[in-house]
Amino acid sequence: MFKIIKKVVKKIIFSFVVLYGLNVIVSSINIFIPINIFTLAIVSILGIPGLLSLISIFFIIS
Repeated sequence: MFKIIKKVVKKIIFSFVVLYGLNVIVSSINIFIPINIFTLAIVSILGIPGLLSLISIFFIIS
């Protein structure tokens, strides 16, 4: 049970770092993906395809 919790926490922390890094890198071209529970869950569960879908949703809405 502890291994599962450790794996989930590790994925959430990695997702936070990826979203924060993306926001720092692309802030010069005015792309901002908010870091909240929903975006963390999407990136944690789906990984890079989830991140790409968040970016595409940003462009569709804007």
